[in-house]
Order: sequence, then C-alpha cells, then structure tokens
Amino acid sequence: MILETTFLIDLERELRRGVEGPAHRFLESHAKTPLFITFTIAGELAAGLPPGDRNLWMELIRPFRMLDCTPEVCWEYGQAYRYLKANGLLIGANDLWIGATALAHGQPVVTRNVREFGRIPGLRVEAYAEG
Repeated sequence: MILETTFLIDLERELRRGVEGPAHRFLESHAKTPLFITFTIAGELAAGLPPGDRNLWMELIRPFRMLDCTPEVCWEYGQAYRYLKANGLLIGANDLWIGATALAHGQPVVTRNVREFGRIPGLRVEAYAEG
C-alpha cells in the first residue's frame, strides 16, 4: 500500500512526540503489508524540509520502496484527469499523480484525505484517521 504524504507527516509527528496515534496504530495493524511511496510523495517531502537537509529526507524515505513514474502511470494519470475534469471533480496535480501511480501498480492509497482521493475512479483508498 502507498502511504500518502499526510500519513507520513502524521507518523513523523507521532514518533517525534512519542505518541502512539492513528498512523502508528495503522502501521501496527498492517505490519506484514509491503509499504510504498511514490516519486511524487518523495518530492513533496523534500519540498517540506529545510533547504539542504537531504540527510533527513533520506531518513524519511529510506524505509519505503519508491514507485517510479512509468508509461502505465502516465496513462492512468491521463484517464483519471480526463474523467475528473469532465465531471468538475479535479484534484491537485500531485494527488492525481499519486492516485495514478497507485492504479498502475495495483495499490491502495493510505490517507487522511479520503474525500479527494475517492474521486479517482477505481482507486482503493484506506483511511487511517478522520480528516
């Protein structure tokens, strides 16, 4: 499953505070499940850190396998974009790339942002917390 950016931010906060919150509990209940991030999520995390803090960024992404952009991801992006635009349901470009990557790789997206990701046809979305 793909751990979306909101999940990773919440997990990092829980770890920093020493609190077992919703992200931590979700991981415990899915301990044997392969966990992924997308190239887009890695970029969002890099953008959210202080300039030049590549080591911290590497620590954040190291535990996860990163799913790349492939022709299939691009195809899924185009199909989802066309549908969402035609129906007045467009979401942010990064979230659309995350959803397309999940569709192409047959993975659900774990997020607090179920409403937005749920607009993408065929995408499996798993909530870990109210959001």
